[in-house]
Amino acid sequence: MGTSTDSRPVVVGSGLAGLTVARALAPERCILVTPDDLTAGAASMWAQGGIAAAIGEDDSPELHAVDTRRAGADLGDAGTIARITAAAPDVVRRLRALGVPFDLAADQALDLALEGGHSRRRIAHAGDRSGAAITRTVAGHVATLDSVEIRTGLHARGLVTDGAGKIAGLALGAASGAAVTIDTDRIVLATGGLGGLFAHTTNPRTALGQGIAMASRVGARTDDLHFVQFHPTALDVGLDPMPLLTEALRGAGAVLLADGARFVDELQPRDVVAAAVWAQAQSGRRVVLDARDVPDVLTRFPAVADLVSAAGLDLASDLLPVAPAVHYAMGGVTVDARSRTSVPGLWAVGEVARTGLHGGNRLASNSLLEAVVSGEAAAADLTGDTWRAGGDMTAADRESLRAAGEAPAPALDEVRQVLESSCGVLRTAHDLRAAVDRLDAWTQDDAAYVGWLIARSALADPRSVGAHRRVDTTAAGSAA
Repeated sequence: MGTSTDSRPVVVGSGLAGLTVARALAPERCILVTPDDLTAGAASMWAQGGIAAAIGEDDSPELHAVDTRRAGADLGDAGTIARITAAAPDVVRRLRALGVPFDLAADQALDLALEGGHSRRRIAHAGDRSGAAITRTVAGHVATLDSVEIRTGLHARGLVTDGAGKIAGLALGAASGAAVTIDTDRIVLATGGLGGLFAHTTNPRTALGQGIAMASRVGARTDDLHFVQFHPTALDVGLDPMPLLTEALRGAGAVLLADGARFVDELQPRDVVAAAVWAQAQSGRRVVLDARDVPDVLTRFPAVADLVSAAGLDLASDLLPVAPAVHYAMGGVTVDARSRTSVPGLWAVGEVARTGLHGGNRLASNSLLEAVVSGEAAAADLTGDTWRAGGDMTAADRESLRAAGEAPAPALDEVRQVLESSCGVLRTAHDLRAAVDRLDAWTQDDAAYVGWLIARSALADPRSVGAHRRVDTTAAGSAA
């Protein structure tokens, strides 16, 4: 085993959130570890729509906050929502100054798009490849920083803690198979989401909740893991992962049809539209997205056009078969406004974190915003010594903590099928209990452990609210 001692903080992951931490830390030195080259495999590269910010003259952060809270079924943290939506305009301005090629109107102002759940046009975008444009721009800047040591070909395997439960190191596996440990007292998890744990997902198949597993095993608190967002319009042509047909298509006028008839307001929050699409499909109707009347659809949405073309269809002339697919995790490792977890020396940013912004359902294009704001907050907190005193966050539920083990792991496809059948768009206590019982025997494996945490969280919440829809209990709320 190789071991190195280093006083620098270690950032795990090179999507937008992790890159933001490294960039914002400069000139403070840090190490950034990633399995691949910068940005490779990062879900933020796949984001199509853009980044939400109240920049228009008819808009305000307060309106953005209202839309965020409403889409999240009133379950988000009010302080977090206000803080992040207030920061959004400056985030977009800084990204633009950094060189992100946002689309501009004729007057050179930002061309703001409309997406589901938003009451104003507030999505700053770069075509329909916004995530890639933003992430590549930030990555290009990080690659020039002498303060950032980038170590590729390393897979994070686990967190090391000392006798007091504080972070003491990071265990990794090299591409050669060798075990590597970095001794450090500061680690930032930017490992992304968990959508790859489901059989139908728009996420990279490598998005398996690794950061949640590592953090949970050393006692980090997690919350809201059962709030898993299903994107209503994934292209249903048998591909894995399923190609995403961006929310912005519906904002531009694309409509949903079931056996030729419209059945839902396409610009409602994603949980509402996804449930409506699911209900139509369960009734045996063929659900399609019709983008044929969207003006200049091929030039406005070239990335989507390419995805559709690769599946043998034409965005401008064909009806596109769609189905809901897991897209985003609202829950995760619980953090405070400084991105601190309940474990001293451990921060979490981006989709792996539960900040409280999203509540029960994420408002479209708030994820890239959250990645930047949470990453900058972590960087600000990493410097100095104030973090050593720890935070005041409530500890994790001890019954949810399980150790890793060497017992044979289940096939990933088994875990995916268990979650698909129990934790899909519509859920019942019977199915959730069966999932908890089945996955309980496999919690030594990280993927099964996160699946168990998700099913356990869903079973504990009898409400039907936000993206968590229980069909065996009386509805307690929904996002309107």
